[in-house]
This record gives sequence, C-alpha cells and structure tokens, in this order.
Amino acid sequence: MAEEIKKVIKKKFKGQVVSDKMKDTIVVKVENFVMHPRYHKRYRVSKKYKVHSPDNKVKIGEIVEFVECRPISKDKKWKLVK
Repeated sequence: MAEEIKKVIKKKFKGQVVSDKMKDTIVVKVENFVMHPRYHKRYRVSKKYKVHSPDNKVKIGEIVEFVECRPISKDKKWKLVK
C-alpha cells in the first residue's frame, strides 16, 4: 500500500508594519478589497495581525510577508518570512 503524504497548506499574507514597540512582536495591517453583495461596490477592509519577529530588525512602514505557524502566545499565530 502506498503511504499518503499530507501536505499542510499554510496561509500567507503580505502587509504593512504598523507597530514594532513589543519585544519579538510586530503588528502588521493587511488590507483587502471586498465587493458589496447587493450594490457591487468595492470597499477596503483591513485587519491587524501580531507576527513573531525574533530579531526585531523590521521598522514601521515596511512591507512584510508572514505565514501561519503553531501558536506562540494567545494572539501570536504568525511567523515572519521576509
């Protein structure tokens, strides 16, 4: 019998750094455009994520990429890629 290899699909986002004041953590804002179901107008929706950044080299205003990982704390479930 062939063994099944399960590949885990991780979520990946790109956004702008809003805050870098915490130790080992940055806050990233991700913006999306959503279409209104009835009026078909596009509007902007944003969400903030707490991302683990162990080296603290990222500054406010930079564009970063991050992926899903195991929970690091109550709010941190994301790890910095670029």
